[in-house]
Amino acid sequence: MQSIRHASTNLPQDGKVPEPKEITPQNAQFDEVTHTGQAWDQRDYRLARYENNPKTINPNIAAHLIAEIPPKPIEERIVSCEGGEIPALGHPLVYINLDKPGTHACGYCGQRFYNSHVTKEKDLSIHHIEC
Repeated sequence: MQSIRHASTNLPQDGKVPEPKEITPQNAQFDEVTHTGQAWDQRDYRLARYENNPKTINPNIAAHLIAEIPPKPIEERIVSCEGGEIPALGHPLVYINLDKPGTHACGYCGQRFYNSHVTKEKDLSIHHIEC
C-alpha cells in the first residue's frame, strides 16, 4: 500500500504541518487555485495525494480558451450548434434563437453567435446563454 502525504507547495520548509485547530484565517496558506476557483489550506484533507502523483493544475481553463474565439456572424434568425467543426461527444444538436441583439452562447460548448442583421457593433457587449 502506498503512503499518503500532503502535496501542497506552500508547506513550511521544516515539514511540520500545523494541526487543523492551529489554522486561522490569518495564518492559512492556500495552494494554487483550480479551474472551479477552489483553493485549500495546508491542512485540508482534499490535498492528500499519493507520493508519486502530486496535485497538478491545468492552467488552460476551458472557459478562458472558449472566450478567445470570436463570435460567429450568422445571417439567419436561428442557428444550430453541434459543438463546433468537430462535433463534441455528448453535445446534442441545439437550436439557438438570434432575434435579440447581442451574442448568444451555446450552453454546452460556449460557442458564440450573433445575427448580423439585428446586432450592431455596440451590441456585441450584450451576452445571452442558450441551453
